[in-house]
Amino acid sequence: MKPTEADSEIEEKHLLNFVVNSLDEELAIDLGESVEVTTEKLYEVLAGASVGGTSINHVYETTDGSPHANTVRGYLTDQFELDSVEAVGDTLLQRDALETLPDRPVEVCADLHLDLYYGDEDETEALYSSQAKRGTTTFHAYATLYARVRNKRYTLAVRQLVSGDTTSDVLAELLELLDGLDLDIKAVYLDRGFYNSTCLGLLYAHNYAYVMPIVKWGEAIQEELDRGWSREYDEHGVARHGYAADAPFIETPRDARIHYSKRFGIEASYRLAKQSLALTSSRDAGLRLLLFVVSLLLQNVWRCLHWMYVAAPRRGGRRLWVWSFREFCEMVVRAAWTALGVRRAVPANQPLDGRFFR
Repeated sequence: MKPTEADSEIEEKHLLNFVVNSLDEELAIDLGESVEVTTEKLYEVLAGASVGGTSINHVYETTDGSPHANTVRGYLTDQFELDSVEAVGDTLLQRDALETLPDRPVEVCADLHLDLYYGDEDETEALYSSQAKRGTTTFHAYATLYARVRNKRYTLAVRQLVSGDTTSDVLAELLELLDGLDLDIKAVYLDRGFYNSTCLGLLYAHNYAYVMPIVKWGEAIQEELDRGWSREYDEHGVARHGYAADAPFIETPRDARIHYSKRFGIEASYRLAKQSLALTSSRDAGLRLLLFVVSLLLQNVWRCLHWMYVAAPRRGGRRLWVWSFREFCEMVVRAAWTALGVRRAVPANQPLDGRFFR
């Protein structure tokens, strides 16, 4: 479906400018004196690596106008530590997303994302230990807070879990942040990793309606599930789901399952994030979190621009023109490569024969 009329249009360079300006306004970098590189150029490299799903080093090697990869990484690691990225990242993620949220109750999701780690635990900062998954008990772990509305998800905050952190520590931070936002919350849907008595107490203290799956600990819960909580049938048989819920619209286990299924879109957000996550082998926790925040920011930017600028206003609601996240990323990466002077030729050690011409 193509638009038939528009007041203007968003070009590729406009998208890159929007991303770079957003980063530059909230993530100011002190470059010092007598430095030729600019913050805009640093963020063009970061944006290009992110939307291209590649590394800062690759951007440097394939462009003529990019500062050296060590220079880019050096400024980013020197300027941004873990705590500062978390604090500024919240502002960065919320600035456009909050303007897009409607003036009515919204649903919020809290999720734990474990990125598998197989390296030496002593050589990497900010690792988190949890139950074994695919042969490892060590992860780069992130907790995210999303607002969900009109089947769209906007990231509002990200926290990295490190050794010694508990899910209740992180949830306390996220709920306190949520209290400070001017939002009417319908309910909070939580990952099963938050199922413990301390987290349940926090939800009660903050007075939020909530739904989360029960972790099947002990014989008592297993017996309850066997007697008939919410059932889901598939080719593998019957799956029984138990939920902890305190919400006025939840009357039966089936209600809990249906409403909780709304949060499953979070997994789609992580899949999209991998499309726009710059690659790195760095052990610096601040840099790794910054790259993750930028990947989620790009989704927020795409959704906000799609809704506020690309969607056509009409009676009964806006018409969303087809504009995928993949196309958005491709447009930004082309603009970044143009701005940085993508390499368009490589040396040849002998003359070219006729096969190279037509």
